[in-house]
Amino acid sequence: MNRFKRLVLAAAVAGVSFSVTAPKVEAQVSVDIGAEPECPYGYYDYAPYDCAPYGYYAPEWFVGGVFLGAGPWFHGPANFRGHIDSRFDVRRGYRGEVPNRGDGREASKPLDQIDHFRGDEMHDARGHAGGGGHVGGGRR
Repeated sequence: MNRFKRLVLAAAVAGVSFSVTAPKVEAQVSVDIGAEPECPYGYYDYAPYDCAPYGYYAPEWFVGGVFLGAGPWFHGPANFRGHIDSRFDVRRGYRGEVPNRGDGREASKPLDQIDHFRGDEMHDARGHAGGGGHVGGGRR
């Protein structure tokens, strides 16, 4: 009988312990990401969001000459996916000319029609590669 009393007591303690709830605490987290990078042909879709060279992004990433943005500053359709040309990605060995923040566009480099564009990947605005989804903006 002594064992039975211990079992009942243990079950009662466990029941009381599980019924006690922790007090609710509300937290607010705010992260300031700063201003969107000012780059003439867009910026890479990964930190530190350096300027991308002309030809990295396909015309669908630009609407009326304005870059839809990437990463935390993206301001296009929720399901957007657009072409990029990974040959112009510095993480993949590109060592050519890359504009600096604040540089102007060259008139000879239109954003609505990039001659000989060879997009080899589809990216969403957060840099995830893959196919499908909405392609919007200029002509490809």
